[in-house]
Amino acid sequence: MLKFSYCNATDLNQALVQCRFAGSFGPLSSRRRSPRAVVSCSRSNLTPIQAVLSCQQQVGSDPVESELGSLADRLRLGGLTEDGLSYKEKFIIRCYEVGINKTATIETIANLLQEVGGNHAQNVGFSRDGFATSPTMRKLHLIWVTARMHIEVYKYPAWSDVIEIETWCQNEGRIGTRRDWILKDVATGEVIGRATSKWVMMNEDTRRLQKVSDDVKEEYLVFCPREPRLAFPEENNKSLKKISKLEDPVQYSRLGLMPRRADLDMNQHVNNVTYIGWVLESMPEEIIDTHELQTITLDYRRECQRDDVVDSLTGPELAEGSEIHGTNGSATAITREDDLDCHQFLHLLRLSSDGQEINRGRTEWRKKRT
Repeated sequence: MLKFSYCNATDLNQALVQCRFAGSFGPLSSRRRSPRAVVSCSRSNLTPIQAVLSCQQQVGSDPVESELGSLADRLRLGGLTEDGLSYKEKFIIRCYEVGINKTATIETIANLLQEVGGNHAQNVGFSRDGFATSPTMRKLHLIWVTARMHIEVYKYPAWSDVIEIETWCQNEGRIGTRRDWILKDVATGEVIGRATSKWVMMNEDTRRLQKVSDDVKEEYLVFCPREPRLAFPEENNKSLKKISKLEDPVQYSRLGLMPRRADLDMNQHVNNVTYIGWVLESMPEEIIDTHELQTITLDYRRECQRDDVVDSLTGPELAEGSEIHGTNGSATAITREDDLDCHQFLHLLRLSSDGQEINRGRTEWRKKRT
């Protein structure tokens, strides 16, 4: 396998345009929507990403898969950006993706983030059968699992609104990678949300975390921005905030939650979006009725399997200078006297059987717009 240098773009270009590799990135003959994807490898004016994609197409692929792939690509409103280092896709909000507020739910947003991330991976030739697994990962039975997710929504899209999501990934330490997103309203160009996540590598057979090897890094770093690019570049932004553990006794709980078959993903564990729904199950009704979620951060601490029974616990988070307001046990945390419409909560998902921690969360809520 030809090894690509992440730092030396000149050598990378020269190596790529020679096409002297055996299709290590997998078949990609129809996953690139741009006409540049079908040019000959002999051309020397290609960017590194275009050269990789073009060369991959010449190693051949299954005709049926190619035809299906080309149909999906023609129908999908997305593709790689000009430099090939990020991916953008447009989505129409469907009626079944809208909740009681007549806008897209946070689960819809999270599912779209996952969808565009998977489509990005497919667009650069990674596997359809394991959420962006590379050839080396498939050979070693490795998968990506979510370690942390942070989403901020500034304005929820309504039914039939069209949004565009841009995503890109980067290296994140020895055992993980990072994926960021920016959401825009296509009609106005307004940024309506941002998100970031950390993913770690797990052995599918042993279910143990594993260090990301150099071979795996070389397969995906070529598709990553050369310089760090963050959806949340602000210093001390909320995505960096540590989540305190919610301790007993708690004010709000929903006990005995059980995964449905539909909650399991292709990696045979409960999909990360399901945890969002479980967290919200124990939110107090007076907040759900009058407020909307503006920020959610989740730390994923252990897998949840098909037969597990889960308890969802929620309590107000007290920040510096905050007070507890409410009566009859319905306390809520309020951050500042001049911001009485902002409420913060801590969340804990744990196994009913032994109390093992599954997920730790933090949410912020704002008053619903009238």
